[in-house]
Amino acid sequence: MSLQDTILLFAPAASAAFGNQVAESLGVPLHAPEEREFDGGEHKIRSLEPVRGRSVYVLQCLHGDAQGSANDRLCRLLFFAGALKDAGARRISLCLPYLAYARKDQRTKARDPVTTRYIAQLTEAVGTDRVIILEAHNRAAIDNAFRIEALHLEATAIFVRHFGPLAEAGNCVVASPDIGGIKRARHFKECLEAAGGRTVDLAFMDKKRSESKLSGDTFVGEVRGKEVVFIDDMINSGGTVRRAAAACRAAGARRVHVAATHGVFDSQAHRLFESDGPDSILVTDSVPLDQSFSGYRSGSLRVVSVAPLFAEAIRRLELGGSLEELAGLA
Repeated sequence: MSLQDTILLFAPAASAAFGNQVAESLGVPLHAPEEREFDGGEHKIRSLEPVRGRSVYVLQCLHGDAQGSANDRLCRLLFFAGALKDAGARRISLCLPYLAYARKDQRTKARDPVTTRYIAQLTEAVGTDRVIILEAHNRAAIDNAFRIEALHLEATAIFVRHFGPLAEAGNCVVASPDIGGIKRARHFKECLEAAGGRTVDLAFMDKKRSESKLSGDTFVGEVRGKEVVFIDDMINSGGTVRRAAAACRAAGARRVHVAATHGVFDSQAHRLFESDGPDSILVTDSVPLDQSFSGYRSGSLRVVSVAPLFAEAIRRLELGGSLEELAGLA
């Protein structure tokens, strides 16, 4: 039995471009739900295809932009999942290249919200059976928040292919822009070593963020004459990246590269592409690139697609195959 006989793939209009890439990789059609707008900002969304008894996958990036807020896209996704459940879908899987509100996964101040848990509760309440999430900010928080199946995908293999030649040359250091990301950096370092057969050193920055203010400029590691690759889950304003690049150059690094899964570039991120920014920046297409950043793609910015990664996860879920390597557990 082919995938076309077993699944239905949907993407709301805001994520249609990414959805088309996933559909092409899978060799199945992408179905566009009907979306209607009402006065006062209300809306409805429904499938135009019969879904009873079918396994349904819905692709939606939950990052907000000028065309729609994160709240709007989350709300539409939840309403659509609920409508699919009411229409008799056998299983509903939400594919989330970028998960909104994942950065607030613990209380750091009195009476703080834990939005990761609230998102999980809302998702489960509308009848979702499974979520497939790319590089959540805190994987353990996701595992603890969701009671339904939560599959976590990684862009690590994509980054290893890109930076593999540096590791093979024996002139590479993997670095974390803060202490909290050391586990992620160490995992990437080990994958680079396995791919290139050469030892890769590890370094890190000491950074503290409170109320959007950064502090701490200690750099730990030997990088003189080395190609340094900073690995992170996302770039927002780019303040952390610029501080890390400056610290590396002060320590004698030859060049500074940055790889981040989610390019959540705000208006301040344009400073990343000034002369004191990193030599190269690699992000995925988990968040649509704002048009104002497109011109940098001919220079230091490169965007790689994770649509084939989501397609492979769906294929293995439906037809069988190991999910551990896609989840970074192999």
